[in-house]
Amino acid sequence: MSDNMGKTSRSAAMSCVASIYARQASKNHSEASAVLYSARSPVPGNGLADKPAYVLTSARTFSGAEQFCYDLQMLKRVTLVGETTGGAAHSGVWHRIDDHFGMGIPETKAINPFSKSDWAEVGVEPDVKVRAGDALETAVKLAESKLPRK
Repeated sequence: MSDNMGKTSRSAAMSCVASIYARQASKNHSEASAVLYSARSPVPGNGLADKPAYVLTSARTFSGAEQFCYDLQMLKRVTLVGETTGGAAHSGVWHRIDDHFGMGIPETKAINPFSKSDWAEVGVEPDVKVRAGDALETAVKLAESKLPRK
């Protein structure tokens, strides 16, 4: 995730194990409805649900990758290691006004059901804050420290 510039809201929702609310634009843009995307957690029969997991982040982690990190962090399922992410939570559509001007309009907002918020403009804070270049080595050391001693 540390160098992932994101995915669409739908693919991010399918990747995450938390509920995601998205505002869907209708033909009449003054109307909107919330749609719930969710997956059961943990997946039945998953033998890895109680194992430690580490996800690397950087300032270049954006959008769907941030949603993945944020939701798993809220579920206390992973330890995020690295830098604060880019803070790109809301996806939208570019509207051309004329030949010289256009504007981006946010059309979705991911709201985590546990935090009741998102990471827009502030990013996702890692659990272990280190430079992105040091994140892998740090995560390996953290993982090794969890191994049973012989």
